[in-house]
Amino acid sequence: MKRGILVLEDGRSFNGLRFGAETTAEGEVVFNTSMMGYQEILTDPSYAAQMVVMTYPMIGNYGIADEDFESRKPFVAGLIVRELSRITSNWRSVHSLDEYLASRGIPGFAELDTRALVRHLRSKGTMRGMIFNDDGEMSPEERVARVQEVPSMAGRDLASVVTAGHRYHWSEREVDFADANKKAPRPDVEKPLQVVVYDFGVKRGILRQLVGKGCQVTVVPAQTTAEEVLAMNPDGVMLSNGPGDPEPVEYAAVNVKKLIGKVPIFGICLGHQILALATGAKSFKMPFGHRGGNHPVQDLSTGKVEITSQNHGFCIAIDSLDTDHVEMTHINLNDKTLEGIRLKNTSAFSVQYHPEASPGPHDANYLFDRFVDQMKSWKADAQA
Repeated sequence: MKRGILVLEDGRSFNGLRFGAETTAEGEVVFNTSMMGYQEILTDPSYAAQMVVMTYPMIGNYGIADEDFESRKPFVAGLIVRELSRITSNWRSVHSLDEYLASRGIPGFAELDTRALVRHLRSKGTMRGMIFNDDGEMSPEERVARVQEVPSMAGRDLASVVTAGHRYHWSEREVDFADANKKAPRPDVEKPLQVVVYDFGVKRGILRQLVGKGCQVTVVPAQTTAEEVLAMNPDGVMLSNGPGDPEPVEYAAVNVKKLIGKVPIFGICLGHQILALATGAKSFKMPFGHRGGNHPVQDLSTGKVEITSQNHGFCIAIDSLDTDHVEMTHINLNDKTLEGIRLKNTSAFSVQYHPEASPGPHDANYLFDRFVDQMKSWKADAQA
């Protein structure tokens, strides 16, 4: 392993060892507090243009399994860990983490003090960074200047970068390891609900959950018009997660505004932000965001607290909500930021967190059942 150096835009640097691809890495440096799930994190399109610091000290011990991908390829700019496991202990593993990152051209960085790095980001906020070879070819000042040229996340439409760019059908469902005898809904008994999913960077976990609830799923590109979606006669529309700043994804908010009131809508993460923007709300960039599987969220209607999986660096401002038409439904108990909304006069709701987890707790999985129930009610009313 070659020696390397991580340099942040404020001049702070960390020495360590390189693994994976030995190319220069650049992006926004963020941290994730999950103890597991690094493969799902690597392949979550919401991490596009970001280098992820894992706070758990050892990463890579169960390797890479084909069944655990959340998208067609990894989208992270780099992976930063305290210690890379040299042992892969998992019968499903087909590659080590080092081998996988190298084959995909993704740089890794290890043997640095990740606690000091995360404390720095917690106090100063997320910032741009680059991983260089520690070969003495550049001065510290030259490295910092290079880092400061890295594009900011603010103002970037990354949804159009990560979207698959074509329409496709999804049929794989979530495997319920807790109940091996659980059966998927029977399409020959009950006609399946037709769900159109906007791909702003959709995770496969969302698609698997919908199929597991008996839905037939069609995924469409981020730029698909509302007219094209309505022509498909869906029973519901899912607005997926995705990376970056929601405000430049203005075309999506325009289309969603046309869909409101014409079909049930469920938004997750970036999809939540797009639904809110379509109602006239405003977003802002958070100091260091929420990323991990241990974020407490309260359902304001019941008082119940859920432990949730989250991954976002932008948020909707509570004081920008049009309270005549939009109700706040969930709030983050750590910092009191907005975590969920519903539209008062139609069937549309959204959450900032990830009810499909992958990785993370399943406390919020019931939201997929809620979406299915709303689609069934909407369909019954239309047929009445």
